[in-house]
Amino acid sequence: MQDKEVKHPSTSGVTELLVAVNAGSPAALDEVFTRVYDELHRLAHHVRRDRAGATLDTTALVHEAYLKLATAMPAMNDRRHFLAVAARAMRQVLVNAARDANAQKRGGDVELVTLSDADAAFARTVRPEELLALDDALERLAKLDARQAAIVECRFFAGLDVEETAEILGISAPTVGRDWRAARAWLGRELRGGM
Repeated sequence: MQDKEVKHPSTSGVTELLVAVNAGSPAALDEVFTRVYDELHRLAHHVRRDRAGATLDTTALVHEAYLKLATAMPAMNDRRHFLAVAARAMRQVLVNAARDANAQKRGGDVELVTLSDADAAFARTVRPEELLALDDALERLAKLDARQAAIVECRFFAGLDVEETAEILGISAPTVGRDWRAARAWLGRELRGGM
């Protein structure tokens, strides 16, 4: 499937830059980050909803995810793949923040979108222990159905809607909808009543 970079003028040439990133160029990763920063910030804003008292604010989440990407330098094929990897990095950053909050017994809450069919922009507070339980359940789901786990990462951790998730994962919107419902049901059972 061809990269649809023309949708976002500021991201033109991202695929070519990712070739350089895959060759180990930190400067190319910096340029990719610069070109997709606004999009990453928008995604992180959906996740964070800029609530007071959150462990990480929107900008901190984007920057922490970037540092994770810059350190690991994972192979990325195109803009869609980059955004999927960024969603995973945001998940890892939020989970690590929840672990830290849980370990320090601060009780700080993490703002995330819900797993309901409602618009992904509606947020509720998730306690660190709930986020850690979700992360563990999501790891188990990934072993059973990697695509469903990727959809949950995109929808829940990156705040993407069905169409954005379909574009990033290179699948149809109806497939995202079916897998999203199935993943939510499975996770709900795993979490004993869901979130």
